[in-house]
Amino acid sequence: MTPVALLSVSNKTGLIPLAEALCKSHGFQLLSSGGTATAIEDAGLPVTRVSDYTNAPEILGGRVKTLHPRIHGGILAKRGVRDHETDLQSQEIPLIDLVVVNLYPFQETIEKPNVTWENAIENIDIGGPTLVRAAAKNHAHVAVLTSPNQYEWFINALENGVTLEMRRSLALAAFEHTASYDVSISKWLGTNESLTNSFWLKSLSLKQNLRYGENPHQEATWYSDQDIGWGGAKQIQGKELSTNNLLDLESALATVREFGYGDEGQNISNQPAAVVVKHTNPCGVATGQNIGSALKKALDADRTSAFGGIIAVNRNVDKDAANELNDLFLECVVAPEYDQDALNILSKKKNLRLLKLAPISIDMAEKQNIRSILGGVLIQDQDSLFINPNSWKVCTEIKPQPKELEDLKFAWKLVKHVRSNAIVVASNSQSLGIGAGQMNRIGSAKLALEAAGEQSKGAVLASDGFFPFDDTVRLAAEHGIKSIIQPGGSIRDELSLNACNELGLSMVLTGKRHFLH
Repeated sequence: MTPVALLSVSNKTGLIPLAEALCKSHGFQLLSSGGTATAIEDAGLPVTRVSDYTNAPEILGGRVKTLHPRIHGGILAKRGVRDHETDLQSQEIPLIDLVVVNLYPFQETIEKPNVTWENAIENIDIGGPTLVRAAAKNHAHVAVLTSPNQYEWFINALENGVTLEMRRSLALAAFEHTASYDVSISKWLGTNESLTNSFWLKSLSLKQNLRYGENPHQEATWYSDQDIGWGGAKQIQGKELSTNNLLDLESALATVREFGYGDEGQNISNQPAAVVVKHTNPCGVATGQNIGSALKKALDADRTSAFGGIIAVNRNVDKDAANELNDLFLECVVAPEYDQDALNILSKKKNLRLLKLAPISIDMAEKQNIRSILGGVLIQDQDSLFINPNSWKVCTEIKPQPKELEDLKFAWKLVKHVRSNAIVVASNSQSLGIGAGQMNRIGSAKLALEAAGEQSKGAVLASDGFFPFDDTVRLAAEHGIKSIIQPGGSIRDELSLNACNELGLSMVLTGKRHFLH
């Protein structure tokens, strides 16, 4: 019996070599419709149009082409089942052994500027998903191809016979294909102001299997949008990434972006910035006249903690910056770009992971933060609130000096990326001490001030949450802190403000908190 293949593809990549191999090398009869049939005919290959095969013309401007019992009966029929074979014989329906379908480019359509509602609706494929799902359901007997990447593999598999396990694998890919397609449509409809998504929907492709999870005994897998966010990062060198690497990279990138990133940074900050992260907390942050000087200041902030750290910079890594990186054991570096001289230097550190992440990949990423809990996910807006010093209030008798105000801005940008309870001591656009993740705020302050040591004199202190007591103010004054920035909003704010007035400190209240859990 002559095997039958139905081909109906939007993406015609690889179509003709596949069709030629099917009919000339493996004896398939080709069925097709619309533009796919025309392309096969133009290539001089024999093909039967679906409308001739079903004796039913395409109608509704092409909306109905393959939705016909002669097509779906041939796909869905079980081989060797008497009732199915009787139905096929009575209706004169041949079996279909292979379905090759990819869908209308809905996602590509809605990403076009100024796409109309009508155009988007017309690019919702109906017949295609129906063919794919039918073939995938009956994968015990039918093979289904949904991507040009599968064509060469399938032709090679035909030489020795396509096994059930192969068809099952193709069925999985097919259902993933239609599921992703439906997610795109649902999310697009959910953006309409009058409609609300009842489900959280997201379709992500496998990026890679990671070395391991948080610990070596935990397996881990990375799924990501292609070319979006970290999915657009290019690893230039180094070992495979682990879960912890990616979590630390995320923290480092979020922090350094407070000072701009790549082209984005040219519009926000004139100063290059560098961030060193350990266990998702910044341990050294600084800006400088160039990326090399920013790196040196960030590393000098806490070289002990920087050992084995993750670094993010917001400008291209040049030779000077590479020399700063070359003197310390590090896990990962992410930057918008690397000069060739820098790559020559860093290539000697074979295990150092270098990642290049373009600003455009960041811009395309969703503006939501998604975290898992047992049996579910939490979704919130990213804490990307623009810092507006004009909305801050100085509520003490002493006002911060211009230099102190600049340091307060720097510290406030940084403290929002430190795990609560968070305290940052900073001066001259450099972190001096960071207290993170303590169960009480005075505990975090003690850690930050102890780390800063003598450098605390004349520096500023930032807190991600308000002060319920005046103990942090008094501790800061003992270490020589000159100005404090905090959200305010405690019913005991007056305690801290009075302590500042008593001890000669200025205090700025931002009216916004930045807890990070």
